Amino acid sequence: MSHPLRWRSVAVATVLLTAWCMLYYHATRSTSDLWQAIYRNQGLPDGFEIRGIDVSHYQGDINWERVSHTKVMDSPISFAIMKATEGVSIVDDHFITNFRESRRHGMIRGAYHFFTPDEPASSQAAHFIRRVRLEKDDLPPVLDIETIGNLSGEELHDAVLTFLLLVEDYYGAKPILYTNLNFKQRYLNSPDFESYPFWIAHYYVKNVGWQGEWHFWQHTDRGRLPGIQTLVDFDVFNGSMYALKQLCVKSNN
Repeated sequence: MSHPLRWRSVAVATVLLTAWCMLYYHATRSTSDLWQAIYRNQGLPDGFEIRGIDVSHYQGDINWERVSHTKVMDSPISFAIMKATEGVSIVDDHFITNFRESRRHGMIRGAYHFFTPDEPASSQAAHFIRRVRLEKDDLPPVLDIETIGNLSGEELHDAVLTFLLLVEDYYGAKPILYTNLNFKQRYLNSPDFESYPFWIAHYYVKNVGWQGEWHFWQHTDRGRLPGIQTLVDFDVFNGSMYALKQLCVKSNN
């Protein structure tokens, strides 16, 4: 003899269990890369022999000797890019020391400018040029652009291009353009920027995600290294050491 109430309870429980399983699957699938980055080193992609870091005053005092003797997945830290300037007046407190010590300990070094869209691009370029002296075998100057401010898309395009052209003219090398994947796709996906080396920030994923040409990938912001007390960004270069050196500036400025 059947019991309708019992069967209804079983049916309800089955529906609820199925719904919970589906919810759990979709929730964990969307964050699985993040969990793997934290617990399974998903943030350390295979297939790259040239690894590096980027730093600013947020990392505090860095022991560059220890960093230079550290390996990540059996590869040394080959390059380091540090914040130099921001806007029209800010200079990173640790730039001079980081820039000097990274080179002294055998790394290929680079310097970046953090772009503030609501200040004149030409003044920002002049500020970077005044503060950063690149030497032979340094990486080209880097423009870090992450926000649009109060500009329209067209105004941002023109401002970024103005900075790049002024800095390129002074240093005799095409600047590296740094931004995250979404920002690149939305605001900087223009033929005017295709000739500039691209450094993309895209975290907790197995692949860089950009279908076009790229040179650097900032693949995690949760790296840890002896000699640096805080979390630090890890990067890879998309090529060989020869290709990285070919990208560097050819003479002192």
